Amino acid sequence: MLDFTFLSPTKIIFGRGVEKGVGAELALQAKKVLVHYGGQSIIRSGLLERVKDSLSKAGLSFVLLGGVKPNPRVSLIREGIKLCKQENIDFILAVGGGSVIDSAKAIGIGVHVEHDVWDFYTGKKTPKKMLPVGVILTIPAAGSESSPGSVVTNEELELKLSCGSEEMRPRFAFMNPELTFTLPAYQTACGAADIMAHIMERYFTNEKNVDFTDRLCEAGLKTIIKNIPLALENPRDYAARAEIMWVGSVAHNDLFGTGREDDWASHGIEHEISAIYDVAHGAGLAVIFPSWMKQVYKHDIARFTQFAVRVWDLEMDHMNPERTALEGIHRTEAFFKAIGLPTRLSDMNVPADKIDEMAEKCVGNGTIGNFVKLDKKAVAEIYRRAL
Repeated sequence: MLDFTFLSPTKIIFGRGVEKGVGAELALQAKKVLVHYGGQSIIRSGLLERVKDSLSKAGLSFVLLGGVKPNPRVSLIREGIKLCKQENIDFILAVGGGSVIDSAKAIGIGVHVEHDVWDFYTGKKTPKKMLPVGVILTIPAAGSESSPGSVVTNEELELKLSCGSEEMRPRFAFMNPELTFTLPAYQTACGAADIMAHIMERYFTNEKNVDFTDRLCEAGLKTIIKNIPLALENPRDYAARAEIMWVGSVAHNDLFGTGREDDWASHGIEHEISAIYDVAHGAGLAVIFPSWMKQVYKHDIARFTQFAVRVWDLEMDHMNPERTALEGIHRTEAFFKAIGLPTRLSDMNVPADKIDEMAEKCVGNGTIGNFVKLDKKAVAEIYRRAL
């Protein structure tokens, strides 16, 4: 086990109707709030009106900025930075899922600097502070409500890049599973793949003697595998939705990665797909992760057989461990397909002639990942396996 420092300061307020208290929570730390959100769903559901009412009753001023799209655009983020400066905003409230939260974080780190916010995502600059961000979560998937990271898309460059800093963790997150009842089945399934990928990026590690966090990861995966079908069958199943929402948050607050070396190759490989083709991140991960597994499993067959036995309840074939490992990969892919997700690039109309371009953008002349360090040729092979 590696040495580690673990800090997860985000205050979680979880349960039925908790979002009604957002005004009282914000009144303790803000005067003028930017309410940041996506499209029409929170308007149709009445959530935006309830948020505005809560803020008004708490005596808070607020400004609205909607329009966040999946794979959040840096152009809207720049607009939000300008708006925050003009309006003297001192707190950002993200009402939505990972895209809205990531956009809010980007605005928050961009307010304090004069250079372009995209410089944080290219690695030219490092965030030192962020305008405080709070969350009302409506989509359990990205885990951004308690993570220190943000991923945004530069639509002009067709690049999707990440930025992370401990300063970027939200101050609080209101999490009411009832707000997820109206999520379309496909979005629910995409969220499942995103959550599972966050766990698996940590699970497949070269670090030894990490049995405690192995078990945490396995429990998280099994909880999603059990509860996603229940939520798809009955979208108003509060118990299933609550399990999914809580696992989604803990899966990405870094607890499952303590003492481990994470991988993150699959996320980087997928980002090239969603940057160019604007597919849902979870859908892209459902395609890429099994392909990555097929590429690297021989590096540590024992870890893949452990995954197969503990997560998918397979019986260990001691005479042929590789067969068990491959069956675990097959079960993962079959699960994604069973819940309605694509499992091939062709399912998302991604052509073969873009593979070399995506691999080049992904790694250039370097490598990606830690479990197995993958160069451009290996990344291209993962894309081809996924065709």
